[in-house]
Amino acid sequence: MLKIYDDTHPILRKVASEVPLPLSKEDSDLLFAMAKHLIESKDPDLAKKYNLRPGVGLAAPQVGVSKRLIVLHYPNDDDTTTLYMLANPKIISQSVREAYLEDGEGCLSVPEDHAGLVFRPNRIKVKAFDLHTNKDIVIRAEGYDAIVLQHEIDHLNGVLYYDHINPLQALARKQKAVKI
Repeated sequence: MLKIYDDTHPILRKVASEVPLPLSKEDSDLLFAMAKHLIESKDPDLAKKYNLRPGVGLAAPQVGVSKRLIVLHYPNDDDTTTLYMLANPKIISQSVREAYLEDGEGCLSVPEDHAGLVFRPNRIKVKAFDLHTNKDIVIRAEGYDAIVLQHEIDHLNGVLYYDHINPLQALARKQKAVKI
C-alpha cells in the first residue's frame, strides 16, 4: 500500500512538475501503484487490514511525489467503471455554470472534516496522456466526473478542496448551481 501524506505535509502545497512523455518506467509504475491503491481501498477486507479509507481519486503529491500524475477510479450508475491514469492533465475549457457535492467534498489527505460546499465548473474539458489507453485524450466531463477531475488537478497545483470554501458562507448554496 502507498503512504498517503496528510494536508500538513508541504508537498501538498507545491505546484507539481510536468512529466516527460513517453512516460518513464518509474512514472508508469507509480500510476499503476496509485490505481491499485484506489481499487484495493474499496475492498472491505483489504481496507480493514491496511486501515485504508476508500477513495475515487489520487494525485502523485498525495503519495509524496511532486509530479503531474493522477488516477481516478470509481463506479458509474450503469455498472461500468471509470478509470483514468493521467499524466500532465490540463483543463482546456470549463462551463460558467457551477456544480457542488451536496454532502461536501472529502480527501484521502485530509483526515478531519471541513464543513462547507465547494463550487466548481459543472462541465470541463481536460487534455492529458492516459496510460490506461496509452494515448493522448480529451475528456469531456460533467457533474460528478468533472468535480473529481478538478479535485485531483487541484492537488497538482498545491490546492486543497477546503481552500475553495468560503468560511463566511460555508453552507450557502448558489441558486443556479447543480447539486450532485
